[in-house]
Amino acid sequence: MDQFDDIDRALLDGWQREFPLSHQPFQTIGDALKIGESEILSRFTRLLGEGQISRIGATCAPNTVSASTLAAVAAPEDRIEEVADLINEEDGVNHSYLREDLWNIWFVMTGPDRDFVDAALARISERTGLRVLDLRLVRPFNIDLGFKLSGDGQAMPPARKVDHSVLEDGDKPIMSALSSGMTLSPSPYADLAAELGRNEGDVLQRIRILQDAKLISRLGVIVRHRKLGWASNAMVVWDVPADQIGEISPKLAAQKGVTLCYERRPVEDVWPWRLYTMFHAKSRDVALENIENAATLPELTGVTRKVLFSTRCFKQKGALISRTPKTEVPA
Repeated sequence: MDQFDDIDRALLDGWQREFPLSHQPFQTIGDALKIGESEILSRFTRLLGEGQISRIGATCAPNTVSASTLAAVAAPEDRIEEVADLINEEDGVNHSYLREDLWNIWFVMTGPDRDFVDAALARISERTGLRVLDLRLVRPFNIDLGFKLSGDGQAMPPARKVDHSVLEDGDKPIMSALSSGMTLSPSPYADLAAELGRNEGDVLQRIRILQDAKLISRLGVIVRHRKLGWASNAMVVWDVPADQIGEISPKLAAQKGVTLCYERRPVEDVWPWRLYTMFHAKSRDVALENIENAATLPELTGVTRKVLFSTRCFKQKGALISRTPKTEVPA
């Protein structure tokens, strides 16, 4: 990407995960790159303002301290803008895309609990007059969703088991704030602690514990992949029998170009697919090549698949975990 110099590339490639857990994390990054803290903050502020990153914060394991689901509607061609606007008016919608299929508007609905999600889906159905597919998560196999500026679709690290036993009462506000994004200041964890009325050291300790338990699946720079050149985004669904998903999914999740892999509940009369993968690449041809290569896995012989390329991103922000979230950076 010509608009980035080597320092920008280092910031984006090096801290999409394992963001420093220190009193002055931007100083820690500056020390590693032999650059002053003020320049690091200035560069991240510019990248945020130009839309290359959406925030510096966390992605959290789904359905742990909050609820979420993947949903879709089949919007008539002449109503796509109207329906997308109605969907995105819901605070809990954190991602929404137009995809190449009869079921063409896809979105992730998040909220503090399942009742919140169900109510929001019901409102969308009522306001649009359309059926809403509620495709609930069964098992995640790869939810990293990191993007490197170098290379083209490296295999992502395999998912680790989430340890729910470490959760404490005060963890949800921390995860909610990190999901919305940290302040771009010399001491963002101190800012977070002050906002929550807690001690910075205690907050840092809890974040470490939540990361180790994989309740926080990734802490770092959350990029907007299209702005970084990853313009070809395809959701590929596979018609795999339920009793074979556990064997096939880890192998599929490790394939080049796969950034997400999970099992979801089908909707028998209209949507039979159980196994989902996301492929991201810098061109449609590369994405299709990666999909074809993944399909050569012996376990996928004879398995039917459907490829849904995204053609437009309507909304992208952090998940809604609490009912009074921090102000989000507009998508």
